Amino acid sequence: MSEDACGTAMSGQAPLALHVFSTFAVGGPQVRFTDIAAHLGDTWRHQVVAMDGDLACRARLAPGLNVDFVDIAHRKGAMLANARGFRRYLQTARPDVLVTYNWGSIEWAMANFLPVTRHLHIADGFGPEERATQLPRRVWLRRIFLRHADILVPSLTLRAIATDIWRLPRVRYVPNGIDLARFTDLGRQPGDAAVIGTVAALRAEKNLARLLRAFHLLGDASPARLMIVGDGPERAHLQLLAAELGLGARVVFTGHTDRAQEYYQQFDIFALSSETEQMPLSVLEAMASGLPVAATDVGDVRAMLADANADCVVAQDDAALAAALRLLVGNPARARAIGAANRAKAQRDYDQAVMFAAHAALLRGVGG
Repeated sequence: MSEDACGTAMSGQAPLALHVFSTFAVGGPQVRFTDIAAHLGDTWRHQVVAMDGDLACRARLAPGLNVDFVDIAHRKGAMLANARGFRRYLQTARPDVLVTYNWGSIEWAMANFLPVTRHLHIADGFGPEERATQLPRRVWLRRIFLRHADILVPSLTLRAIATDIWRLPRVRYVPNGIDLARFTDLGRQPGDAAVIGTVAALRAEKNLARLLRAFHLLGDASPARLMIVGDGPERAHLQLLAAELGLGARVVFTGHTDRAQEYYQQFDIFALSSETEQMPLSVLEAMASGLPVAATDVGDVRAMLADANADCVVAQDDAALAAALRLLVGNPARARAIGAANRAKAQRDYDQAVMFAAHAALLRGVGG
C-alpha cells in the first residue's frame, strides 16, 4: 500500500479512484464502470473526468454511490500544457489510483509519468482512425507513458497489441462479464417473421449502413424484420438510407433505451455489423439471451461465440453478412440450437462475478 493509501485508510475514508474517460456517453466502458461501481458500493470513492464533457452515462449509476464528476480545464491540442495542469490536479486530489481509459486519456498518463499515484490503464479498443493499423506516434506515446502502468484489456487481440506492439510489461487480460440473470432466455415462440435485432450506439464505426444493405439483400420475400435499438449521430442518415432502400415498415428504429434486455427478448437473431470492436458487450448480452449471432469478424467476436456459431462470423462485406442472416432466417431450428450453445458458453465463461473480482484486485494494486 502506498503512503497516500495508508493515509486514506488511517483517516477512515474509503480509497479514492480517479477515472478519466474521453467521454462518459453511454458505451461499453462507461456501462461497465457503472456496474463495477455498484458492485464496489461504499468500499471506494470515485471521481470521474469526461474529457468531452458528455455525462450521459451518469444516469445509469446506482443511487447512493460516492461518485463525483469533476471538470478539469484543458485545451484541445495543447498536450503538454494539459498534462502539466492534470499533474497539478493529481498532486492536489491525491487519488489512491488513477484509472485511464483508451487513447483519449493519454495526457493523464503523461501527467503521471513521474508517478504521483498508482496507474491502471484500461484499453477497450480503438476509434475508426486505428481500426486497420496502429498509428506510429500513438504507439510510441503509449510505449513511453504507459510503461509504469498496470494494463487491463478485455480481449485477446488487445493483449497481443499491448504486449507485442506497445511492448508494455504488465498486461492483464480480463474478459468482460455481464449479469446473466438480466438476460434470461425466455423461450420465445417463433412468429410469422423472424426479428433480426441489433443494440448499438448509432456511430460511424458500427457501420449500421452495412446491416441495412445486408438486410435489403435478403429481399422482400424473406420473412424477416429488422429492429435497430439505440441512438446516436448516424440516426438521421440511417433512416434516410432505409427509406432509399425501400425497407419501409420492415425496419424499426427504437431510439435510446435503458432497458436493452427487454429488446433482446423480442429478437430471434442478433446482428453486429461493426468495422471495429474488441469484446462487445452487446454480443455477450445476445449470447446470454440465447440468440444466434450474425457478425462481422472483428476483434474477439469469433472466439467469444460458441463453435456452432462460427459459420455466421463473416468478412466485413454486405453480401457476406446477408448470407449469414439468410442462413439463420432460413433455418429456425438451427438458429435456436446455435442460440442455446451461445447461452451455455456465456454461462460458463462470462459471468460478471469474475470480472468484478479482477477489477477490484487491480484497483487495490493486486494481481497486475
